[in-house]
Amino acid sequence: MKKLATLFMIMVLATVTAKAALAGDTLADAKKKGVLTVGCKDSLPPFGYIDEKSRQIVGYDIDFVNAIAKKMGVKVELKPVTSASRMPQLQEGHIDIIAATMTKNAERAKVIDFSHTYFFTGQKFITKKGTVKSLKDLDGKKIGTAKGSTSEQNVKKAVPTATVLSFDDYPQAFLALQQGKVAAVTTDEAILAGILAKAPNKAQFEIPALQISDEPYGLGMRKGDTNFVNFVNKTIVEMEKSGEAKAIFDKWFGPSTLFHLDRTFKITADK
Repeated sequence: MKKLATLFMIMVLATVTAKAALAGDTLADAKKKGVLTVGCKDSLPPFGYIDEKSRQIVGYDIDFVNAIAKKMGVKVELKPVTSASRMPQLQEGHIDIIAATMTKNAERAKVIDFSHTYFFTGQKFITKKGTVKSLKDLDGKKIGTAKGSTSEQNVKKAVPTATVLSFDDYPQAFLALQQGKVAAVTTDEAILAGILAKAPNKAQFEIPALQISDEPYGLGMRKGDTNFVNFVNKTIVEMEKSGEAKAIFDKWFGPSTLFHLDRTFKITADK
C-alpha cells in the first residue's frame, strides 16, 4: 500500500510539474528572445487584416499588442490564426498570446487565462435589407458564422430552429450571404461593421437592431502564466489611464473612420 501511495504521489507531482512547465514564464522568455509571437486575424478589418499598400497585417488588435510589446522592450512576430485554431496554437506553444477578437467566457477560462477586457461589443447579424425585423424571421433559416467562435453557440441558443453553417472565417460566411446560401451572418457587431464597410455592394445589406449577447474581448495567454498575465493587465490599465487605449480606439473606430462605433466602456481591472 505504501508503495502504491508513493507511486500515486509521484504521478501527481509529475502532472503538476508538467503543467507548470507548459505555462512557463512568457514574460521572461520573450524578453530573452527579444520577440513576442502573437496569434492574430489577417482577414478581419479593422481588428487584423493585410493592408493593401504595405502588405503588412494591421488593425486594432495589432496596435494593442504592439503597445504591450513596446512596454516589454521586444519586437512582435505576427502569426495568422482562425477562431478554431487560436487556442490550440497557444497551448502548443506556437504563439505567446492571442490578440484575435476573442470573447472571454467561463468555458475558455478553464483552459487559458485572459487579460482585462480591452474591447466590448455585442453579437448581431448582417442580413439583406428589409428581410429580418425580429429573430422570428430567422426561424428555420440558414445562418453563417465562423468555426470555433462563441457566435456558433450563441446563435444556436437564440434561434434554435435555424441551421448554423460554420465557415473557416467571417468573410467566407459573408460571401455565402451574398450568394444567397444563408439568410444571415452572425458575429460581434464591430466585426460585422468592418465586413460591411469593405463590401462593394454594402447598400444591399444592413445590421438590424437585434443583439443576442454581450462580447467582452480579452487577450489570451497560457493557463498559469502568472507573471505575463499580470504584466499585460498592468499595461492595459496604464494605457487606459494615459489615453493610449482611447487613441487606438479612435484610430480604428472614431467618427472619421469607416467603422465608426461609440466607445461606451473603459478598460479597467475586471471585477
